[in-house]
Amino acid sequence: MKQMMDAIVKPVAGPGLELRKVPVPEPGPGEVLIKIHKTAICGTDVHIYNWDPWAQLHIKPPMTIGHEYVGEIAALGAGVSGLTVGQRVSGEGHITCKRCRNCHNGDIQWCKDTIGVGVDRDGAFAEYVCIPESNVILIDESLDEDVVAFFDAFGNATHTALMFPLIGEDVLITGAGPIGIIAAGICKYAGARRVIITDINDYRLELARKMGVDAAVNTLTEDLVQIMHKQGLTEGFDVGLEMSGNGAALQQMIGAMRNGGKIALLGISNKPVGLDMNTIITKGLTLQGIYGRRMDNWHQMSYMVQGGLDVTPVITHRFHYTEFEKGFEAMNSGRSGKVVLDWTQK
Repeated sequence: MKQMMDAIVKPVAGPGLELRKVPVPEPGPGEVLIKIHKTAICGTDVHIYNWDPWAQLHIKPPMTIGHEYVGEIAALGAGVSGLTVGQRVSGEGHITCKRCRNCHNGDIQWCKDTIGVGVDRDGAFAEYVCIPESNVILIDESLDEDVVAFFDAFGNATHTALMFPLIGEDVLITGAGPIGIIAAGICKYAGARRVIITDINDYRLELARKMGVDAAVNTLTEDLVQIMHKQGLTEGFDVGLEMSGNGAALQQMIGAMRNGGKIALLGISNKPVGLDMNTIITKGLTLQGIYGRRMDNWHQMSYMVQGGLDVTPVITHRFHYTEFEKGFEAMNSGRSGKVVLDWTQK
């Protein structure tokens, strides 16, 4: 008889999730079984919970969701080497082909055949998850598990924030969701002179202030240009991080950049976005799309936290996994940062 475990499952097409008993996965050759300690709810999980058009296109129920987590190695499949049962770990959520040009170059975030944990295969909102050994990330025992639980999202922020040099630069971030807020903290830690973040959600703008931004601007009620002048930004921003996926926010960012400025684009829009090509060209702007994490981002995150970067202000809610509905309610309310679910107690 198969051993069973608790898991948060999308059972059928439609809104909502269920806590169900499902079989504990068995690690095959080259795979690792991880016992989950903590998980964090991602915006992707909210899309799946709400069953919006993106989820309807990508998710094939029934399946266990979730891809932000920390835990310990519970079992090793045949042929796994260099890892031991009991080690604290997380996991890179993009399982790649390892054969294409991008994989060979180390740019796994661009693998055309990526399989997403918790999206294309069973995920980590469960007592156990199984992933390939190459996706296992060792986690130092000194790191707070509540923080490591959202290293996946932290990695997106790291990849975006560190795409361009930051020392002495003025940075505009559009979108004060958890990833935008974390990116703001990274920019300040990495030596940016001024970091200004925009949004229309006052709750999340206040979280950004706790992360040390120089100004948090509600674009519905405040004038970004006036704030720029107060901060001494006479030529515009050197670096832009677009985290919102909002076309109007991107257009405002393009207009606020100095000539020769650089923009990293992480936010994904739910509809096509028009661009002012003339301004991009005449300003000589660089626009770089960002997707996922580079593998070195996992090390950078650990080292930044160990070096003093405090991202705990972005954690606003903690629940036991049996109360996951409260976590999704908080996420859907717009009045939350990261929501952490505890799997260590029954």
